[in-house]
Amino acid sequence: MKLIVGLGNPGPQYLLSRHNAGFLVADALAREENIGIKTARFDSLFGKGSISGVPVLLAKPQTFMNLSGTAVGKLVRFFKIDVNDVIVIHDDLDLSFNNVRVKMGGGNGGHKGLRSVINHLASPDFIRVRMGIGKPSGRKMVEDYVLERFSNDELALLPDITTRTLHAVIEVVSSGVQAAMNKFNVRETNNSGKEV
Repeated sequence: MKLIVGLGNPGPQYLLSRHNAGFLVADALAREENIGIKTARFDSLFGKGSISGVPVLLAKPQTFMNLSGTAVGKLVRFFKIDVNDVIVIHDDLDLSFNNVRVKMGGGNGGHKGLRSVINHLASPDFIRVRMGIGKPSGRKMVEDYVLERFSNDELALLPDITTRTLHAVIEVVSSGVQAAMNKFNVRETNNSGKEV
């Protein structure tokens, strides 16, 4: 079984904030694959289903971002899921907006949700599907930036990037992480879709 976790913050006030990219993709994936994320347990909302015939658990931690690992750790231990079968969907400041990347292992890049997951799994060796949100301009603090609502321009592009991100997750599940990296880790594009 694969555990797919979208990272975010619970509560309607965070719904369209940049830090909730993982939740947005998890919800879109749930609709696409007809998986109900309704069971409230292990500090998560989660549901069981399958993608391309592979059994999956799709979860949204309800602990707030900085404590995401608490929920992920509980799910991994209860369902006896191997760390290599954990797929975490998260926002990424180091990727410009409108870009998607797949990565196996690595550090936390300053992402407190990833740091918590690494700590609770005692391993960085899980799969990450990264949705680019870009960096704040000027002196704006990162903490404020990630909790802000997507800009109007970003909101116009959000359905497309959300769809591409969920397709990256599906590719990881159906074809493996290397195939997904080959398909999705292409040159960055700017907001108009042109390569940079």
